[in-house]
Amino acid sequence: MIRRLKIKTHERGLLFREGDLVAVLRPGAHWYLDPLLKLRLQIVTPRDPWLVHKDLDLIVKSGKLRDEAIVLDLRDHERALVWIDGRFARILGAGLHALWTSERVVRTEVIDTRSMQLAHSDLTAITRSPEAPAMLETLNVAPGSVAVWFRDGAYQATLAPGAYAFWKGAGKLKIFEIDMKEQVLDISGQEIITADKVTLRLNALVAWRVVDALRSVTEVDGAAQALYRAAQLALREAVGAKDLDALLVSKDALASELSERMRPRAAELGAAIVSAGIRDVILPGDMKELMNKVTEAKKAAEASLITRREETAAMRMQANTAKILESSPTLMKLKELEVLEKVAHKANLTVVLGDEGLSSKVVKML
Repeated sequence: MIRRLKIKTHERGLLFREGDLVAVLRPGAHWYLDPLLKLRLQIVTPRDPWLVHKDLDLIVKSGKLRDEAIVLDLRDHERALVWIDGRFARILGAGLHALWTSERVVRTEVIDTRSMQLAHSDLTAITRSPEAPAMLETLNVAPGSVAVWFRDGAYQATLAPGAYAFWKGAGKLKIFEIDMKEQVLDISGQEIITADKVTLRLNALVAWRVVDALRSVTEVDGAAQALYRAAQLALREAVGAKDLDALLVSKDALASELSERMRPRAAELGAAIVSAGIRDVILPGDMKELMNKVTEAKKAAEASLITRREETAAMRMQANTAKILESSPTLMKLKELEVLEKVAHKANLTVVLGDEGLSSKVVKML
């Protein structure tokens, strides 16, 4: 029996005989001798580039797809990136795949996932594909930060701000994102005893930043907490070696000492101390009252001393004036006239002047 097989435009015919692919039929009429009716025709459309078939392995082994499709046989550590008509379409996992190329422009790229990180110029489009969440671990490093990534516990690289993707299943991935901007530790409510046995409470601020991202994640679990503890110890050491008066007189010196004490520990943690400052020094209630009394007594003593100095200066000036008047009778008379002039504003005076001065004459008040 002769069979006529008709294939339409934009169609392909998969012709099987007893389970084996005999031919891939292109559009047109085809004639086959089939006396035992063992031929089986399956129509597919290459407008859909994905050739999905339960017997795809047999179809590929036949070699009949060589001019019609791209065949990808991906191993466990391989993935394929597929572009169709210039647009990214899909990520293909391990296994056998076939794509028709007769009706669509198809481009593929095979990637070895053993490198783990996927670096590609079309990374944004790739990570937006439907298969990306199942196959890729994505990361966006914010400006002012870096990311340190490890594979199977081994350090790989420090990543600058940007977008990154890593293949899942290629190893144990661990990523630490580190903020490289300046940060502030608020060290508040620290009760410390000074060298003269006074208990006070201090609030301090320490500004710091990470300078070595790798060291900050490998030397300690949490650089900020480690620096906080170091600041507490440094503050206690610095305050415990000083008297209360010295602390109150120069808080800037205490802040500088705190900064210097913390720098070695910060360097061990991959960080740097930018600055330090003492925000508050809080004394107990009874100590405040005592300090107020001391301050009041000091101010009173200073005021008394100033008064005595002024009185002494005034008396010294009066003594000098008396000596001058004693040595000059004319000046004495002028001084007497000044006194009379002042009194004349409030009373009527009759003054009799003579050679011997006012002391020997009669002054009559009307």
